[in-house]
Amino acid sequence: MAKAMKSDARKKDTRDKIELGGLIVKAGLRYEKRALLLGLLIDAGRRISGDDKERSRLTAIGAEAFGHDGE
Repeated sequence: MAKAMKSDARKKDTRDKIELGGLIVKAGLRYEKRALLLGLLIDAGRRISGDDKERSRLTAIGAEAFGHDGE
């Protein structure tokens, strides 16, 4: 039973990582260097920390991008 739970957790983790990678592609950043991508994410995390206005602004941008392809 524990082995099956570990397997399910690993599958979920893998699926999550694939979906997150898909966001990089959707954002048009597929060919950027990994260090740049990580820097962008770290900077964004700092920007939204405690800043509800910035969080809302970025959420709106993402929602609009999803809206253009039906997601």
